[in-house]
Amino acid sequence: MTACTAPGCSGSILADGYCDTCGVKGGTRPAPAPIAAAAPVAPPRAAAPAAPAAPGPAVRTTESSLTGRSLVTGSARAGGSRRTSTGRTSASSRRSSIGAGLIDVAPAPATDPSTVIMAVPEVAEEKRFCSGCGAPVGRSKSGKPGRQQGFCGRCRTAYDFVPKLRQGELVGGQYQVVGALAHGGLGWIYLAQDRAVSDRWVVLKGLLNSGDEAAVAAAVVEQRFLAQVEHANIVKIYNFVTHQRAGYIVMEYVGGPSLKQVLKQRRTANGDQPDPLPVDQAIAFVLAVLPAFTYLHGRGLVYCDFKPDNMIQTGDQMKLIDLGGVRRVDDPAGDIYGTVGFQAPEVPELGPSFASDVYTIGRTLAVLTLDFRGYQSTFQHQLPEPADHPVLVQQDSFYRLLLKATAPHPDDRFQSVPELADQLIGVLREVVAVATGRPHPAASTVFAGTPADDSLPPLSIDPSSPAAGVLSGLPADPAEALAALDEAVAGGQVEASVEVRLRRAQVLLDLGQAEPAATELTAIETEDPWEWRAVWLRGEAALAAGDLAAAAAAFDRCRTEVPGELPPKLAAALVAERAGQHSTAAALYDVVTTVDPTYVGAVMGLARAHLAAGDVPRALAAYERVPRTHRAHTAAEEAAARTLIGAGRFDEAATLIETIDVPPRQKATLDVELFEAAVKSVGKTPAPPATKLRGRPFEERSLRSGLEQAYRWMADLTPDPGERVRLVDAANRARAVSLL
Repeated sequence: MTACTAPGCSGSILADGYCDTCGVKGGTRPAPAPIAAAAPVAPPRAAAPAAPAAPGPAVRTTESSLTGRSLVTGSARAGGSRRTSTGRTSASSRRSSIGAGLIDVAPAPATDPSTVIMAVPEVAEEKRFCSGCGAPVGRSKSGKPGRQQGFCGRCRTAYDFVPKLRQGELVGGQYQVVGALAHGGLGWIYLAQDRAVSDRWVVLKGLLNSGDEAAVAAAVVEQRFLAQVEHANIVKIYNFVTHQRAGYIVMEYVGGPSLKQVLKQRRTANGDQPDPLPVDQAIAFVLAVLPAFTYLHGRGLVYCDFKPDNMIQTGDQMKLIDLGGVRRVDDPAGDIYGTVGFQAPEVPELGPSFASDVYTIGRTLAVLTLDFRGYQSTFQHQLPEPADHPVLVQQDSFYRLLLKATAPHPDDRFQSVPELADQLIGVLREVVAVATGRPHPAASTVFAGTPADDSLPPLSIDPSSPAAGVLSGLPADPAEALAALDEAVAGGQVEASVEVRLRRAQVLLDLGQAEPAATELTAIETEDPWEWRAVWLRGEAALAAGDLAAAAAAFDRCRTEVPGELPPKLAAALVAERAGQHSTAAALYDVVTTVDPTYVGAVMGLARAHLAAGDVPRALAAYERVPRTHRAHTAAEEAAARTLIGAGRFDEAATLIETIDVPPRQKATLDVELFEAAVKSVGKTPAPPATKLRGRPFEERSLRSGLEQAYRWMADLTPDPGERVRLVDAANRARAVSLL
């Protein structure tokens, strides 16, 4: 090998005639070699998604030297998934402040802009990669530092990590450069002051760096729509300017740490070991920025490149920064940006969609909360096993939400950001309630009410459905409801929409007509395999028929489809209890009642599960979860009294019975149960701890007298003559035998 003759290069000319360091051939710099259409680009640890094989516009993914961001030029088809959202995808308005009223997140302190510029604007050698093929470039060799400018030794693409703008330089006639902030996917990002508008701080970000002035001008015109984007959670775009044949976006300066910086700070404070964010904090941060996505999607725009780097906490707000990747969802051409490890797998072929933005949100949540090593390589398009990440075992609903948000196929994900937000805030309520022991109930958008018994709540009616009025006014009697519904469809009053057919299937199940209900559900699922509400009704039918395996499978799917909802967890608990899986049932009942103790059926189920395991104290604690103001509180107290009686804790049961606010006959009934159990316990080992019961010595003769009195009290309170005679006879039989 011979030494390279290019000025300042210490490399060697290889057998192919090119330098192994600067890429020069024969001592002269060649023009950058063209990149083949559909050439994959390797990130530092993984290959980028493959381009489509079919003919069409070229798709190219490039890896940035610092952030791992990729650029896909053109697309085979824009628009994304084939599926349209079914069921309910709308959400109530979301608070933009951090924490959603459920947790407190300290505001980020203000940052002096002049303190964040880089003292030495240089890209670290280990972060220098070719934009054409992803190969390492600009690396040290033989003790000599790597070059910041040159050509890739593999594909001959030029690289240049030297800042283009210098301190004091005036860009666009008004933006005076203060220094470099960072190096991103399109080059350097600079801090500047707007000399035309009160010297306000701004950020300059490269839009296009090209020798073709016409291309630069076209790019500036293409991106001007971003100046119309205005939302409290989105960094403001002020202007687009050109300078020395390069284009720049002029953005609002947002002081505060990005979530990537927050993760780095936590790692440093943890002895340079990973320290992911707690799940509740990560959810709170992401929820606070989701209104920005709803805003963009409502205007037909996709963000494309969401990740922890692009979310900044400023005071008590979160802001999306870096709008360089934003594009119109229906744009068939245009550049598409994304980051390996965050970008949805279908984007290179299908282009970005609202569902691909949902994918980036899910991946961001995963990276924020897991020690997610290999997320850009081994786990580029999948989640790690829960066994390797305890948080995924501890937070099952959160794990299920991640699975749905990052499903490989776009049709299997949440189909809108509001749909995701609804479930995410439900998961946050669960996480916070379980952690603090304080309930955080909220009305569901897909289930109606919280039944006070073991029944499951019905599906609610979508208020946006044209049939909502008719469905809401159906008679309570199932037979009458079915007749009214069929008449409304036959008469053209409503169309046989999914909402109508789901309601019809529900009424058929209420009537016990399982076969026609199953036929209706099959038709719905054939038309839309993603309609999880049909799966829910199948689960109800299977549970009623005693097919626990089918019910378990159906409700398990529903738990993943709507991970923030409580009814699927209640349903799964009922199935587990009936299958004798009491520990599983108890865990699910516990989650439901911790979040919302007005699910009285879950409270009773939790107590039953604990009693089946012989854990009386925890069963009694379960009954105490029913709020004192709830109509079922008295029933819970009665159940607790019977539990104490069954456990032989007669004195405690007697004290509780005296305080229960029930009609006298119900109290007399409890007294009968109390004294009957006490009489049966006399002489048994171990002996009951009580020495007296209602002031009576704890011995058989005295207790029988108390039982006799309880029966006579019941007889006095009974209006039915026949029942009264039966109770008097029972009192006579209970009387202690006298020898006199």
